[in-house]
Amino acid sequence: MVTLNWGIAGCGWVARDYGGPAIRASRNGRLAALFDPASASLQQAATLFNAPAYTNIDAFLATPGLGAIYVAAPNHAHRALVEAAASAGLPVLCEKPMATTMVDAEAMVAACDRAGVLYATAFDQRFHAAHRKLAALIGEGRLGTVTAIRIVYACWLPADWAAGGAGDNWRIDPARAGGGALMDLAPHGLDLSSYLLNEPLVDVAAIGQARVHRYTVEDGALLMARSRSGVMVQMHVAYNCPETLPRRRLEVVGTAGQAVATDTMGQTAGGTLEWIDAATGVAHPVPVPGSDRSPFLNQVESFADAVLGVQPFDFRAAHDLDIMALVLRAQAMAKPPKIRDAA
Repeated sequence: MVTLNWGIAGCGWVARDYGGPAIRASRNGRLAALFDPASASLQQAATLFNAPAYTNIDAFLATPGLGAIYVAAPNHAHRALVEAAASAGLPVLCEKPMATTMVDAEAMVAACDRAGVLYATAFDQRFHAAHRKLAALIGEGRLGTVTAIRIVYACWLPADWAAGGAGDNWRIDPARAGGGALMDLAPHGLDLSSYLLNEPLVDVAAIGQARVHRYTVEDGALLMARSRSGVMVQMHVAYNCPETLPRRRLEVVGTAGQAVATDTMGQTAGGTLEWIDAATGVAHPVPVPGSDRSPFLNQVESFADAVLGVQPFDFRAAHDLDIMALVLRAQAMAKPPKIRDAA
């Protein structure tokens, strides 16, 4: 079988815990090179994956046989890395959010378009087996007329958090992250809602919270959105929820039933899906074939298949730009009073 040689640009915990392992476990890819200007993160990844490691971007992109780049650097660095990869003729799978500004996000897509290479945002929730099954249930009409989606996607992220002891917590630095819990977690929920409904979201509103952690971005937020046909989307995202508590739940409500996915949001495999019959109120477990595969693994295999010409990629960069615009609109609304007063 033909395989795709991947390079990882940005070797923080997401790349080390999810991106790299998924590439190595994929049926159609191998990890060929690593890049990070931070030597501690790079050394951890190089030791973990036993792959060539570079602190120079040009040397990294010149790795013989390199076929695609996974960008997992801090948000503010995405544009430069995507443009460099595109200039080298390499397709890019870039972590969400696309960037910290719309100008940067649009420039990234334009660079890939000019180079004629595939661009995709790493919205791995589209690829979780439970979410794909749920999309099928909605499409088959099992829920009747869908009226609402409710999402809780939360975690605990103290100011001094550093995965594996390497690097600083850039996710709470507004200059590098562009925001806090909303910027980091809401893109997944907005994209997933659009995917499940098979239609775009057309409006969004948000309020932010600075309640628990002492940093200069929001540690929680509530979002509301509306789909083109009028489905209401409600989302709670947070960095201030202890991880021993229930904190990952997805509900889709319709006139014929309700679907509930528990512990499916995130990068890991597993979780459960059930359907509640509106006529009886009885809950029925829904079998989910492939639930033992991580959504990240499914995602990198799908992207590699597209690059290798096996099958087209199902998602367009124009959609990713629409999600980015919604995220930025929500982020502009969500800065809580406590943060405004300190600014």
